[in-house]
Amino acid sequence: MSRDLLSLNQATSRQEAPSLGPDLSGLPKAASELPGIGAEASKEAFDAPTFSPLYRQIKDRLMRALDSGEWQPGQMVPSEHELAKRYGVSQGTVRKAIEELAAEHVLVRHQGKGTFVSSHHEERAQFRFLRLRRDAGGLPATESSILECRRVRPPADVTRELQMRAGESAVFIRRMLTVDAFPAVLDELWLPGSLFRGLTQERLQQYKGPLYALFEASFGTRMLKAREQLKAISCPADQALLLGIEVGKPVLLVDRLSTTYQDRPVEVRRGFYLTEKHHYFNALV
Repeated sequence: MSRDLLSLNQATSRQEAPSLGPDLSGLPKAASELPGIGAEASKEAFDAPTFSPLYRQIKDRLMRALDSGEWQPGQMVPSEHELAKRYGVSQGTVRKAIEELAAEHVLVRHQGKGTFVSSHHEERAQFRFLRLRRDAGGLPATESSILECRRVRPPADVTRELQMRAGESAVFIRRMLTVDAFPAVLDELWLPGSLFRGLTQERLQQYKGPLYALFEASFGTRMLKAREQLKAISCPADQALLLGIEVGKPVLLVDRLSTTYQDRPVEVRRGFYLTEKHHYFNALV
C-alpha cells in the first residue's frame, strides 16, 4: 500500500463514528446530581426508573414505608418539612406526593392537625366501598350478618386473581347485608389464607364493625382500591334461596377485586344486589 493511501486510511479511522442516539454524556450520574435531591437521598438509590418524576419517586418511597408498617392506619405521618429533610428534596415535591396519596385515600389531611394514614375505622370511609343509595336519596341503614366462614380450595379464577399458588387455601366468607331492614346484598368473599390465619366465623360474628376495619386492625391488611365489574343477571338458585327471592329474579352482580399497598390483590368478592328500592351509586370525577 502506498504511503499516501496509508495516511488516508489512518486519518479516516480517527474520524468520529456517526451518532447512534442522543448524547447522554451530560446526564447526572447519581441521585445527588438531580435537581432537588441532596446528598442524604443519594445514599438510598431510587427503584423507580430515572424518567419517573421526582414527586412520583417520593410517593413510591412513602408507599413502601406504609407497606412495611412504619406508619399504622390512623397514625400521623411526619410533616412535609421532616419528610423533605429525610428524602433530601423540596417541601413542594413532598407536598405533591402527599396530595396524590390523599386523592387515592391512602392518606387523609385534617386541617390544623396534620396528615394521617387513612383507616377503615373512620366514619366517612365506611361507605366508600358500599355504593348502595336509597332511590329517595341519602345513605341507607345497614347491618351485616355472617352466614358462613371456612377455609377452602378456591376456584381457579380466584386463585389467579389473588395471585396465589395452586393448592393454596383461601378463606371463604358468605354474608348477608340488610339495607333499611331488608335483605339487599349477598356477598361471597375469598381471601388469601396465608394473610388471614385465625379468621373464623365466631370471630366475625363477634365483631360489630365494618369487615374492612377488622381486616385492617386484626390482620394488618388494608383495602386501598377496588376494581369492579357490574352486570345484570338472573339470580341462581343457591343465592336466591338465601336472599328469599324466586330463582331467576333479576339482580345486579358486582364482581370486585380489592388491592392493598403496591397493588397487591387481597380480596375477590362477588355480590348479588337487589335494587328494587336502592341503586348502585358512583361519582365519576
